[in-house]
Amino acid sequence: MGPMRDILDSVAAGDLSPAEAEAALAGYATSGAGRFDAAREDRAGVPEAVLADGKTPEEVAELAATAIETTDRAIVTRLDTSTATAVRERLDEAAPDATVRWDDRSNWLVATTPAFERPSLDASVGIVTAGTSDAVPAGEAALIAEEMGATVTRIDDVGVASLARTIDAVDGLREQDVLIIAAGREGALPTVVAGLVDVPIIGLPVSTGYGHGGEGEAALSGLLQSCTALSVVNIDAGFTAGTQAGLIARQIDDARS
Repeated sequence: MGPMRDILDSVAAGDLSPAEAEAALAGYATSGAGRFDAAREDRAGVPEAVLADGKTPEEVAELAATAIETTDRAIVTRLDTSTATAVRERLDEAAPDATVRWDDRSNWLVATTPAFERPSLDASVGIVTAGTSDAVPAGEAALIAEEMGATVTRIDDVGVASLARTIDAVDGLREQDVLIIAAGREGALPTVVAGLVDVPIIGLPVSTGYGHGGEGEAALSGLLQSCTALSVVNIDAGFTAGTQAGLIARQIDDARS
């Protein structure tokens, strides 16, 4: 008997749910709220997450339940309080033994069952913010890098408005394997740090600032025009920055092991 028959036998015996079987066979699981890409982490090295933007609380909750059923973990990003409540209530039914963490500042929620084993990488990711206003996308980046197994260190409030505090942090920045640096306004901090450290840098422009070039536009333009060597993600794209850092961390872990 092949793997497909084994899966069908497990469903018939009640050891495997239809959603788990579909995920095993097709790589995704279908619910009334859409399809959850249960194989994304195995295929691309990046955990699948549920983006709450544009979805009803009920749809987000249903997808979170499908995620935890098929992968033993649910990651939800950009959710508000009412959606977080709906997800918690749905997971109380679907996975009462799950541990749920919700960050109401960076607007993410992670739930894991006791069966989930988070990867552990021998690599460090530094999450750097220019100021407190940059904490929301930086927190999303930190979450994803941690969920991918990296050791994450937060280095906050070291913006160039007071360059002394940037210089004071340089030794700690040099100790990291990869840096995500979040900055709004004109986006100067990643450029300054990239000229001081021998570490790959991912610039994360943040939608702070106002007037001409506000809402992160000047930060994005400045980072794209940086005279130092760094990479740039879209405005407020903490998830993308975190996954890129996590992929770099995985390569570093492979080299060290």
